[in-house]
Amino acid sequence: MKNPLSMKGKCILITGASSGIGRSCAQILSQLGAIVRISGRNQNRLKECLASLTGIGHLAFPYSLENFEGIDLWLDSIVNEGKLDGLVHCAGKLLVRPIKAISIADYKSLMNVNIDSAFILAKSFRRRNIHNPNASIVFVSSVAGITGQACHSAYSTSKAALLGLSKSLAAEFISDKIRVNCVLPGYVRSEMYDEMSRTLTSDQIESIEHSHPLGLGKVEDVAFAISYLLSDIARWVTGSNLIIDGGYSAV
Repeated sequence: MKNPLSMKGKCILITGASSGIGRSCAQILSQLGAIVRISGRNQNRLKECLASLTGIGHLAFPYSLENFEGIDLWLDSIVNEGKLDGLVHCAGKLLVRPIKAISIADYKSLMNVNIDSAFILAKSFRRRNIHNPNASIVFVSSVAGITGQACHSAYSTSKAALLGLSKSLAAEFISDKIRVNCVLPGYVRSEMYDEMSRTLTSDQIESIEHSHPLGLGKVEDVAFAISYLLSDIARWVTGSNLIIDGGYSAV
């Protein structure tokens, strides 16, 4: 029986692939047979990610997504090697700080990375010379987009905006035969979680871990779900917000 999750022959672009969920996506998709295009700002980490992939034909395209004006040309350079069958937007920024301590510059920078870049990437991806028929876009949002938590106001705002964006684009991109979905992870053990943990007390860390009935997740827990949404067995799925949080939002 053919593996229903096989990605053989599909070309997928992954942003934020230098670490965390993005890197895990690249690794798992390559194991499923996909040809992977990876992006991020840290070139050394991208090289490490590229070296960890299964199969051949994978390429790295370093880029800062805050350079909105250059995204069209950047995608053009990527599809010189072949059109894309999918886009996974993992790139994101975390800001854990009370609202009184958040500057306008910090807020704008976070929004640029977490939501504005997603909007512009999707707009550019829609161009006919960029994607193949029956393509798929997956945005990595967060359970923070549907739950409240002190000191996460800016981050939660950006992740909630991704949910609205994906719903609207799912309806709009049907005529282009592009599916659009979101995944909403809870806390997973990653570089971003480690960075955040350094700003918290031991009691706060313990509280976060206890708030996930199934325990903290792993990056591959999210990557597996993304692989499903990109695959042909999800051909009837668009406009969905898939929660992957170990029960965090259920309790």
